[in-house]
Amino acid sequence: MCLDGHCEHNVNPLEPDTADAGDAGAGLGRRRLLLAGGAGAAALTLTPVSFARAAGGSADAAPVNGSEATRTITGFLETGVADFVYLPVEVPSGVRQIAVSYSYDKPSVPSGVPGNSCDIGVFDERGTALGFRGWSGGFRTSFEIGAGEATPGYLPGPVNPGTWNIVLGPYQVAPQGMNYRVEVTITYGDRGPAFVPHHPPQRARGRGRDWYRGDCHLHTVHSDGKRLPAEVAAGARAAGLDFMVSTDHNTSSSHAVWGEHAGPDLLIIPGEEVTTRNGHWLALGLPAGEWVDWRYRSRDDAFDRFARQVHRNDGLVVPAHMYCAYVACQWKFGFENADATEVWTGPWTYDDEHAVSTWDQKLGEAVRTGKRWLPAMGNSDAHSEPQVIGLPHNVVHADDLATDSLMKGIRTGRSWIAESSSVELAFTATGGGRQAGIGEKLTVPAEAPVDIRLDVRGVPHGTVRFITDEGQMHQESVGASGTGTVVWRTTASLAAYVRAEVRHAMADGSPGQGNTMGDALLFGPMAAMTNPVFLERKGR
Repeated sequence: MCLDGHCEHNVNPLEPDTADAGDAGAGLGRRRLLLAGGAGAAALTLTPVSFARAAGGSADAAPVNGSEATRTITGFLETGVADFVYLPVEVPSGVRQIAVSYSYDKPSVPSGVPGNSCDIGVFDERGTALGFRGWSGGFRTSFEIGAGEATPGYLPGPVNPGTWNIVLGPYQVAPQGMNYRVEVTITYGDRGPAFVPHHPPQRARGRGRDWYRGDCHLHTVHSDGKRLPAEVAAGARAAGLDFMVSTDHNTSSSHAVWGEHAGPDLLIIPGEEVTTRNGHWLALGLPAGEWVDWRYRSRDDAFDRFARQVHRNDGLVVPAHMYCAYVACQWKFGFENADATEVWTGPWTYDDEHAVSTWDQKLGEAVRTGKRWLPAMGNSDAHSEPQVIGLPHNVVHADDLATDSLMKGIRTGRSWIAESSSVELAFTATGGGRQAGIGEKLTVPAEAPVDIRLDVRGVPHGTVRFITDEGQMHQESVGASGTGTVVWRTTASLAAYVRAEVRHAMADGSPGQGNTMGDALLFGPMAAMTNPVFLERKGR
């Protein structure tokens, strides 16, 4: 029924239905399956909702500046529905703003059974491949877009006429199904002033070739974080960081505001956390304003295409929190296209132990096959208080405090991970009159002695572990001051690589023993860890 420009359409997209007789132009009873925006995920698309005619089928009068019209779409989704449901909306000319709100029911479910959860976003008249205008996941129940401003997570710009697509992402549907309601309101009038983006510069005031600290996985109110961009930048500075990467979920909207918060002392790099149904990955070092699609699963054979998109711009592809237990978080795409992998995410927990073990296995595989090795990263994934920005972060050796230099440093493994800026270390391998550092290779005669040295500060009662392709080969503790030097001798015939970990003491105050078995892990939480130094036998 339509009253005063407000029309309601009822449809079960899984069972053909007929629109209310008064809803001229709605025609919501038909449906079709297609590939969403070419990305690969199966999607359900409904017939468009129109604002062109009012009740009774007569043409609308010329809209008054500031006047509004609303259409409401309701429907039912069953368990097993497609990953994305598209609700096309025919937007007429002369629209100043489009506003969307949505809701869905949350029936009770037994313990252990997923309840209803549904994301939302929108694509404009350019289509569902190129017309991205924003995504808020399940963090917001409404959004607005106009020429000069938009809800965080969405891109301001003109509301051009044509077919817009509201996209629902029902990533969990209860056994009872999901009843949803979407309300679309357009406001007529002049567009007003255009939004002026303020992108961050690609270089800050650095120290030349040096080690730079940065957190590469951070969220703001532009996705599901609760911190404003200004608060995230302030937190990065308070943590003693030199750079940070903005990685809001599935949107580039924050890129246009970071210029206000960057400065000579803090480089802010655009990025995105690409949140698929089979794992999350970080797209680091994106051109400001670039968006990377997330609408695919590992079986869709689409990930390679979007990894290439990032690589074309010299950005990095980094699988995130590979063993996170949340729905759709565990990594299923493999590592062939990855430039590095996140092995430590936020405060140290059991899933980080598993991630480090998997990464270490990949190091051994690289040694065996001679293929490229995969560097490790650590990031906070901080969303809101009390999550700590910079716990942990990466310490990257780069030619300068510039995006391209830092991406190169991470890609080549010239980095280590610290829980805070109070932790400092240096890690080297010396032999045959030569020395190599983190991420580098030392080539020496097979039996020549090689001294592995770690200097550490800032970890009171810390335990240093040296780990090779055989496992932990040396363990030694530092004192209450947290400062110490540990040296261990090996050869290239005995160790293909050596990496270092600095652990806190165990809960009982003991250093633990990393190469023994027990009912629980026999070493404490991570304080710092390095990428490896590789030892190559000369003449091979």
